Amino acid sequence: MQRQGSIGGDSAAIRIRVTGGVLLVAHLALVAWLMLRPLDVPWVAPPNLHPFAGIRADLALGWPVAARRIGEGVALLAPLGVLLPMAHGRLTVSPVSSLIRTTAAGALVSVGIALLQTGVPGRVVDVDSLLLNTAGVALAHLVVVPAGRARVRRWQLDERAGAEAVTVQEEPSQGRTPTIPRVGIAP
Repeated sequence: MQRQGSIGGDSAAIRIRVTGGVLLVAHLALVAWLMLRPLDVPWVAPPNLHPFAGIRADLALGWPVAARRIGEGVALLAPLGVLLPMAHGRLTVSPVSSLIRTTAAGALVSVGIALLQTGVPGRVVDVDSLLLNTAGVALAHLVVVPAGRARVRRWQLDERAGAEAVTVQEEPSQGRTPTIPRVGIAP
């Protein structure tokens, strides 16, 4: 049975997949360490279950504070937008389906973090963090992945063209394969 698609075989694709997988695990470990540590705070704000309420509150504090807080929310899981397709390793895939899969996976990771935070002292659920994290994953995917895939495809085509130019000349043909005249073709 033969594998379909560009998952197997090529050493460059394998290196990209392994690198993506290692970086993905390292990033998720860093995010877990940052987001699942207990906070030693005198009081905890109530959970934010109203979409965009926290973003509006951040904007009310002024642009520098809002930019920092919103930027932190967007940047936390943004590397997943690049690392998930990198760990997947396919170069020929629909950009829309790749964006949808990666964004959905980022949203699920964000929801998982939010659920795990409910048991951590000092941490509360914030629906705006889910939205910002998911937006960060989608934005990073849109900015980096299509251009990166095109670049790797060009690089592989250049390697193949270089390899074909260096091939050794084959031996000349020795003529037709001999046949036995009284043997017919099998049914």
